[in-house]
Amino acid sequence: MSSNHTIKAIFFDVFGTLVDWRTGVAREAEAILKPLRISLDWTAFADAWRDQYQPAMEEVRSGRLPYTKLDVLHRRTLQKIAPSFGLETLGANELDELTLTWHRLPAWKDVSAGLARLRKRFLIAPVSNGNIAIMADLDRRNDFHWDAILGADLARDFKPKASVYLTAPDAFNLTPHQCVMCAAHSSDLKAAAEHGLRTAYIARPQERPGVSEHAATLPVDFTARDVEELAGILGC
Repeated sequence: MSSNHTIKAIFFDVFGTLVDWRTGVAREAEAILKPLRISLDWTAFADAWRDQYQPAMEEVRSGRLPYTKLDVLHRRTLQKIAPSFGLETLGANELDELTLTWHRLPAWKDVSAGLARLRKRFLIAPVSNGNIAIMADLDRRNDFHWDAILGADLARDFKPKASVYLTAPDAFNLTPHQCVMCAAHSSDLKAAAEHGLRTAYIARPQERPGVSEHAATLPVDFTARDVEELAGILGC
């Protein structure tokens, strides 16, 4: 177990760890499309769209595409899956509005209070693949109050590339070991640890039931049931 005294900043994965993308996308898509007399399996739609997330970012990570904001990638992957749901005739306005569903995702119920507790003692920031516009809107919707928005737009790349993890401590004039990366995904924590950050695991099996992890698959510095418990573990 790592000493808490040298920790200065807590970084967070956002999609899945802090916000419920599955419920949020399904609900927002229904609100947008149902008035157009479109009916479909809204959760399956959310899952299919999310399934395009890693392949789209891999185009950037591999160098096949220059850095492209997640908003743009979300719009492209939406058009890719649209025919599978009978949505190929949607206009640009509807596609734009659907893309903005990722800006309106609800936080898990423990998150806002947990972040507020952590911020009393530590710098807090998202280190997400989401671009700044998404993070700012999620902040305002869910009362997050970040000290900064770090991650993909700052690094001009996507996790698990080293630059995403290393530009975050540097932004606060800190060393990686003074920072904790918090996520519900072991792959994210594995990469963070490889670049010198400490790690905290929060289980979110409800993110995608039957698919999401119930426990970390590798050693981590801290394990918590939710953000409020993490705040307690870290003395907040």
